[in-house]
Amino acid sequence: MKKRIAIPLENGILCSHFGHCQQFAIIDAENNSISGEKLVTPPPHEPGLLPAWLAEKGVTDVIAGGMGQRAIDLFNQQKINVFVGAPIKNSKELANDLLNNTLVAGANYCDH
Repeated sequence: MKKRIAIPLENGILCSHFGHCQQFAIIDAENNSISGEKLVTPPPHEPGLLPAWLAEKGVTDVIAGGMGQRAIDLFNQQKINVFVGAPIKNSKELANDLLNNTLVAGANYCDH
């Protein structure tokens, strides 16, 4: 099964504030194995923009530290799975955790 996982980054690790990250790691995976990774710079932050932007890039899953409920709803409308409350790790560790069903999601750190 193919997946394309988006992870917001700041200084190479998970950015706890999804909408204001420096870049996204876009990780391609097939048969529970990472097959590629690229870093992309998001457009300037505007509420509601990132779900459609990431959907255009073929993203199937998003791993985040925190995210507002409206953003989660917009991702779900795009048929993108959202995992919030992820620990602060690098993108490949998080993607491997998701692929191996060992991703530990804690509290959603976004309060708006």
